[in-house]
Formats: sequence, C-alpha cells, structure tokens
Amino acid sequence: MLTRMAGRRVLFLMAAEAEYGPCLRALFTPVMTGVGPVEAAVVATATLADLDRQGARPDLVVSLGSAGSARLEQCSVYQATALAYRDMDASALGFEKGVTPFLDLPARIDLPHFIPGLPGASLSTGANIVSGPTYDSIAEDMVDMESFAIWRACQRFAVPLVALRGISDGAAPLEGLHSWTEYLHIIDEKLAQAVGQLRDALQAGEVLG
Repeated sequence: MLTRMAGRRVLFLMAAEAEYGPCLRALFTPVMTGVGPVEAAVVATATLADLDRQGARPDLVVSLGSAGSARLEQCSVYQATALAYRDMDASALGFEKGVTPFLDLPARIDLPHFIPGLPGASLSTGANIVSGPTYDSIAEDMVDMESFAIWRACQRFAVPLVALRGISDGAAPLEGLHSWTEYLHIIDEKLAQAVGQLRDALQAGEVLG
C-alpha cells in the first residue's frame, strides 16, 4: 500500500485502472479510489484511518491520473497549485459559490508542496464530466473528479498532498469513452516521468523539507 521513496512513506491514489499503465506499474502500486468525489473521499479516508491505526501514517499522499482542460496542452502533465470544489453551491444562502457552509475554508485552496521544474495549474474537482462549452463556467485550468475530496481526507489526518494530472481531453468535445482513453498511454509515460521527478525532489529535500 505504501511506497518507500527517498526514505519517505508515500501513498499513491488513482481513480481507475485505465489510467494505471505499464510505466506507472513499474514504479508503485496505488490504492484505487474509484471515480468521483464521494468514492475518493470514502476510500482515501478509510485508507488513511487504517494506516494511522497501524502507526504507518504516510509522509505524503500523491493523487494522480488524468484530467480535462480546454486551455492547457493536451497530453502534458501538471501539478495542482490550487484546488476548488465545483459541486458546492450554497449561494442561495449567501455563501460564495464553492464555499462549504460553516467550514472555515476558502473557495480555492492553495497547495503548499511542489515538485521543482514541473508546471503547475489550478484544478477543479466535481462529480460531472466536463466537455465543450461547460469549460467556460469553470475558472480553474483543469478539471478532475477526485483531488479535492482526497485533499480533505489528507487535511483530516494532517498529511500533505501532491496532485499530478495529465491532460487527456478537453481540446474538443467528448464523443464517448474513447475520447478519454485515446491518449492515456502517453499520459502514463509522462506521469511516470513526473513521479521520477518527485523521487529526486524528495531525495533533495525539496518537497517536504
């Protein structure tokens, strides 16, 4: 479940087997959360709770996989610099869109841990598949369905998070499942390179200090 990397205990979380290609399989075995914020929250919380009870809380959680974007370079990998929860809308009660009522958190959460040399972008998490004109209503650079939920679980256990996403789609409207899976083999290779950069950065004390 945990991967030893530069002397650190790292927990890798992924949503779907389709994203876990041969390049990543050579590096680590992830916990699969399933798709969407509910599944991600349930599995991430249960996993961290189990590890905590065993006295094996990870030093770092890495959420990685694919994402959509209408503005970023397709098939490139980015690390999330900020997270937003696009499903939350309590604006009818006077709360800012994206702010969970009575939770002392802003609509956008800045992430403090970074891999040097890897480009960053903001990330919006929600339960819907984004395609075509829907991107126009989202302020963040890229979209996924898990990372914000995983961050909340990490926050509960005081474990830092790094989120890595390869852009699988978004340049054109989706036409079915194949529009998502078509370039996952390229993203697998590039995510593996990013994990290598993470290993080097951990070794140099540049991510966690």
